[in-house]
Amino acid sequence: MSANAAERDIMDRKIISVSKKRQITIPLQFYKHLGLENEVECFLEDGRIVIQPLHREPSEFSVEILKDLVSQGYSGDELVKQFEVQSKNIKRAVTNMLEEADAIAAGEKEAANFDDIFGSED
Repeated sequence: MSANAAERDIMDRKIISVSKKRQITIPLQFYKHLGLENEVECFLEDGRIVIQPLHREPSEFSVEILKDLVSQGYSGDELVKQFEVQSKNIKRAVTNMLEEADAIAAGEKEAANFDDIFGSED
């Protein structure tokens, strides 16, 4: 192995601890090199855990939120501010729906039926 390859191998690998809560700390040089922020994408691949920067495409929700805010007359900094508020609200709503679905699947909560949501036809 050449000196450069050995040097690169040392720079590209770190042994890190896993806490009792299954948490890890990403080495600062990796964090900076990848330009990581508050969220990363994590998946299993060939028996490994892969952690990579999260690149989100604009969602359908984002486009609809922007259309609605523009139709309400928002622009400039106020548009950005309102978009951030609405995006957080949607993220919170989706999280709540997923938690509720998990509780229903675990039998901790009853699922709503058609009449619960829309009322009976009586």
